[in-house]
Amino acid sequence: MSRWQTVCKLEAILPATGVCALVDGEQIAIFRPRADEELYAISNIDPFAEASVLSRGIIAEHQQDLWVASPLKKQRFRLRDGLCMEDASRSVRSWPVRVREGLVEVACG
Repeated sequence: MSRWQTVCKLEAILPATGVCALVDGEQIAIFRPRADEELYAISNIDPFAEASVLSRGIIAEHQQDLWVASPLKKQRFRLRDGLCMEDASRSVRSWPVRVREGLVEVACG
C-alpha cells in the first residue's frame, strides 16, 4: 500500500521547470511543464551519466508526449513513465504525483 509524501508547495515549482526531492531515500525529479497543476515525477538519476541531474533538464514535446532531455548527455526521458527514447533498457522509474490543497505530493512506500 502506498502513502503520499508532501514535497513542497505547488508555487515552489515554476512552470516549465523541474525540482529535485528526496522521497523514501530516492532522488525524484518533479516537473511542472505548464502553469497548471499537471505534474510528473521520475528518477532524478541520469542512467547514462550516473549523475543526479534530470530535474535540471529541458522539457520538450515530441509526438504529443512530454519529455525531459538530460542536461549532460541529452538522452530524452518521457515524463509520464520514464521511458528513454534512445535506449528503452536505460529507462528510469516514475511515480504518481498530485497536488492537494496547494501541496505537491508523491506516492511512496
